[in-house]
Amino acid sequence: MSYTVNGEELETDDQGYLLEPDYRDEVVEAIAQAEGLTLTDDHWTVVRYLRDEYREHGHTPNFRNMLKGLSEAMPGCDSKSLYDLFPVGPAKQGAKVAGLPQPLGKGGY
Repeated sequence: MSYTVNGEELETDDQGYLLEPDYRDEVVEAIAQAEGLTLTDDHWTVVRYLRDEYREHGHTPNFRNMLKGLSEAMPGCDSKSLYDLFPVGPAKQGAKVAGLPQPLGKGGY
C-alpha cells in the first residue's frame, strides 16, 4: 500500500503507516480520504497535537496520555469524542492520518 500526493508516491508499511513522517497537509488529506474520514477542525487539532508530540519525543503518546494532553487543546475531550473522530483507534489511526510512522504500541510515555 502507498499514498500518492502531488505525484509523489509515499512509502508505507503493510498497515498503511508512512515509513518516514511527512508533515504536509496534503498528506493528511490523502490518508484521511483513504481511511474514509471527513476532516473537521477537531481532526486537525488531533493531527497537530500528534505531530508536535512526535517532533518533541520521537514517537506519539499512548491513548491515555493523548487524552490527557488533548484536554487543554480540546476542552470537554473524552474517549468517546476521540473514538468518534478516529473510530479505528485514536492513538493509532490518528498517527496514521497525521502522516506519522506506526506508533510503538502499548506503553509509551
